[in-house]
Amino acid sequence: MGEVRYRNLVGGEACDARGGGTIDSVDPSTGAVWASIPRGTATDIDAAVAAARAALPAWKQVPPLQRAALLRRYAELLAGASEEIARIECRDMGRPFRELLAGDLPACVQMWHFHAGICDKLHGDTVDVGFTSFNFTRREPIGVIGVIIPWNSPMSLFSAKVAAVLAAGNCVVLKPAEQASCSVLAAAELFAQAGFPPGVVNVVAGLGEEAGDALVRHPGVGRVTFTGSTDTGRIIHAAAADTLKQLGFELGGKSPNIVFADADLDAAAAGVSTGGVFTGGAGQSCIAGSRILVQASVHDELVDRIVEHARGVVVGDPFDAATTMGPIVSDVQFERVRSYLSIAEKEGATLATGGRTGAEVVGLDSSHAGGYWVEPTLFTGCDNTMRVCREEIFGPVACVIPFDDDDDALAIANDTSYGLAAGVWTRDLARAHRFVRDIEAGNVWVNAYRRIHWALPFGGVKDSGHGRDSGIESVLENTQLKTAWIDLA
Repeated sequence: MGEVRYRNLVGGEACDARGGGTIDSVDPSTGAVWASIPRGTATDIDAAVAAARAALPAWKQVPPLQRAALLRRYAELLAGASEEIARIECRDMGRPFRELLAGDLPACVQMWHFHAGICDKLHGDTVDVGFTSFNFTRREPIGVIGVIIPWNSPMSLFSAKVAAVLAAGNCVVLKPAEQASCSVLAAAELFAQAGFPPGVVNVVAGLGEEAGDALVRHPGVGRVTFTGSTDTGRIIHAAAADTLKQLGFELGGKSPNIVFADADLDAAAAGVSTGGVFTGGAGQSCIAGSRILVQASVHDELVDRIVEHARGVVVGDPFDAATTMGPIVSDVQFERVRSYLSIAEKEGATLATGGRTGAEVVGLDSSHAGGYWVEPTLFTGCDNTMRVCREEIFGPVACVIPFDDDDDALAIANDTSYGLAAGVWTRDLARAHRFVRDIEAGNVWVNAYRRIHWALPFGGVKDSGHGRDSGIESVLENTQLKTAWIDLA
C-alpha cells in the first residue's frame, strides 16, 4: 500500500494546508510512514474560524429536529463506513482492528444518535419573581467551539465532542492530534454527504504549537474543549486568558484500582489487569488503573493472578484477530514509557512480569520488529511516593501498592494530584458506597473498570480537569444562558 494523503475540511471543502506543509503519519506497529496529513497553521485556523462564523447565523436558525435529523444521517453514514475508518485508525494509532470494529466504532455511531435525541430538549426555565413581570431563561449556542482531541481514541472523542457541540447549535473547528489524525479526517468527509451546511464543521490537522495554539488564542472562538495531558491543559489555560473564552478540560490521571480481601479475586484480577491497564490500546488511556492497591492479606494471591492475565495478553500485529494489545503510538511516547521502566528499577520496585520492549516483544525477524512495542509490565514492592506511582506513564505499566484497611486505602487513593477515575472491588455494599462518596475522582466503578457510556457524563476533578464529555451535561456546557425580564405592569 502506497502513502495515502489526507486533507483538511474547511468551509465544506477538502483542502491541503495553505502553506503546503505536511506531516508524516507513522504506522506504530512497523515504524514506517504510511500516510501524510496537512500541517495546518494559524492561517488555516483563521480560514476555518471564518467559515464557521459565516455559517453560524443560518445554522443557529435550523430547527432542533432538523439538526437532529442531520446528526442521525451522519450516524448512518458513519455506520456504513465503520470498517474502513476502523482500518485507518488501526493503521494510524495501533489499537487492534477487532476492538475498533466491534467496540469503538459502534459506540461512536450511538453517540451521534444519542446527541441527536438531545437537540430538542434544551429548555430554559420560567422563574416566578412576582406578579408584575414574566421572567424566563433561554439556552443559546455559544457560537464557534474549538475542539482539540488526543491520539489515543481519535474517533471516540471526535464523536463525543463534535456531536455535543452540534446538538447545541454551535459550529465547530476541530484539531486532531498530529500523531493520529487520519481516521478523523476520513470521517470528516461524510459531513457533506449527510447534508451539513458548509462551514458548520471544520477539521484542521497540524501541530499543537502551531494550529492548536492558534485555535486556543483565536478571538472568534467562544469556547475550547480539550482532552489531553495536564501539562498541555495548563498551557491552553494560559493561552486562552487574553480572550477569556470558556474552557472544558479532560486531562490526565493516575487512577487507583482498589482490591479488598473480600472481593471476587478472579474478577478483580481480570478487571485491574486486562480491564484496567493492559488494554488493546497498550494502556494509553487517561483512566488506566495503573495504581493497583491491594489489601495486604491477599496481596501475593492477587499478584499471581494479575501476572497470569498479563502473560496471556497477545501483543503483535493489530490487524491479527488474535492480538489483544497493540503498540505505543509513536517513537516519542515509546521512549517515555521505556524511561519509566528504568525509573521503577532505580526506585527499588520489583519487576513481577514484563519489561521487554521493541523487537524483543514480537521477534527480531518479525515484519513488525520496527514497531513501538512494550509488553504488559507489573511492578511490586511499590509505595505511593515513587514517581512511577505518581506520574502518568500512559503505557501498559502498573504498580502494586499494598494497604491495610479502609482508611489506609482511601488515604493512598486520594494522595494524588489527579482525580479522573477509580475502581473499587468489594462485596461489602456499605464500603462500596463510602468509597464512591469519598474517593476524589469524577468516575468511580465498583466491581468493574473502564466502563463508559455515551449517556453518562465523563470527566475529572483536581488536575484531571473540569467539565464533562457525554451525557446531556456535555451539550449543556456548549450553551450559554440568557435571562429575560418582561415587565407586565
